[in-house]
Amino acid sequence: MSLDEQTFTLLKDSVQRFIRDRLVPAENHVEEHDEVPADIIADMKELGLFGISIPEEYGGIGLSMAQECEVAYELGQTALAFRSVVGTNIGIGSQGILMDGTAAQKETYLPRIASGDLIVSFALTEPDAGSDAGALKTRGVIDGDDYLLDGTKRYITNATRAGAFTLMARTDGPGTAGISAFIVPADAAGLSLGKPDKKMGQRGTKTCDVNLDNVRVPAANIIGGVPGRGFKTAMKVLDRGRLHVSALACGMAQRILQESIAYAQQRRQFGQRIGDFQLIQAMLADSQAELLAGWAMVQATARRYDERAAGRTDPDVGMQASCTKLFTTEMVGRVADRGVQIHGGAGYINEYKVERFYRDVRLLRLYEGTSQIQQLIIGKHLMRQA
Repeated sequence: MSLDEQTFTLLKDSVQRFIRDRLVPAENHVEEHDEVPADIIADMKELGLFGISIPEEYGGIGLSMAQECEVAYELGQTALAFRSVVGTNIGIGSQGILMDGTAAQKETYLPRIASGDLIVSFALTEPDAGSDAGALKTRGVIDGDDYLLDGTKRYITNATRAGAFTLMARTDGPGTAGISAFIVPADAAGLSLGKPDKKMGQRGTKTCDVNLDNVRVPAANIIGGVPGRGFKTAMKVLDRGRLHVSALACGMAQRILQESIAYAQQRRQFGQRIGDFQLIQAMLADSQAELLAGWAMVQATARRYDERAAGRTDPDVGMQASCTKLFTTEMVGRVADRGVQIHGGAGYINEYKVERFYRDVRLLRLYEGTSQIQQLIIGKHLMRQA
């Protein structure tokens, strides 16, 4: 699954123009009003951004992982709220249906997800279950041809925009083997949303609790039609999601570096540009070197992911995706910190973009698996390999 090189180049050029001409000028609106304008969302649909990871047979664009990472890199060079609007459709919201859904589920949902007519959110995290997904308490009790779902999901991205949720619930005993993945309509009776979360950064993104009180869902809405496979489905989509976030982190590091260079060129102290001071140059150099290293990791691992998707056996891809996510998201945190330092006191003022981006990138080390979870995955893999 990929676009030919010429077509992909045209798409990438269009995305770059869209970011430069539409998204970057709207960054102040997002920061001030905590929303992405409706006309921009409409333009994102028109551009096909909601369906870049969904095959053409279902109305998407059908990018390879390597191509998706290039688009994510570009989207990382503006306020992360814009990417968040399409993020759940591109990734964890749709990929479970694509990878494990029945033919009927794919035909029913994927074309609407790809067009952006249906926003789909991923609902796994709970008040007492995040990194330890096997501890989730939301229950699905069978009732004839239906399941009744009860529980609370927390920090659910795009919940207020969603028309449906891919939602994990416990349908059988303890542990991960008892978890099933459901497609739950957002307008189902008994489903309600909590108040919007007030977050440290990423203004314009929408997260809140999703509450389920005896929500009736047909058994046919279990992804793949077989209960007990939900945890495996969730884990299968994470490699792709982690590489996407890694590319996003590199794009944001590039934007922060550009902001820092521009400031270092125009800010003067002691009679000269601060960018002419060696200690400022050293911070810029460290950021550039780490960015190049991170982006090389993303590209190499994305190519291996695509080779595995094409049938090559590669048990190291998951571990390498974790390495890439760990390095790049920690890297962009360091780049953002240096960016604030280069700006001096101005870097602590909201008027300067680097202050916002400093807050925005902190989340990248938490979702799609925290840095510590990536360390555990990598370490366990190495021990098994030995």
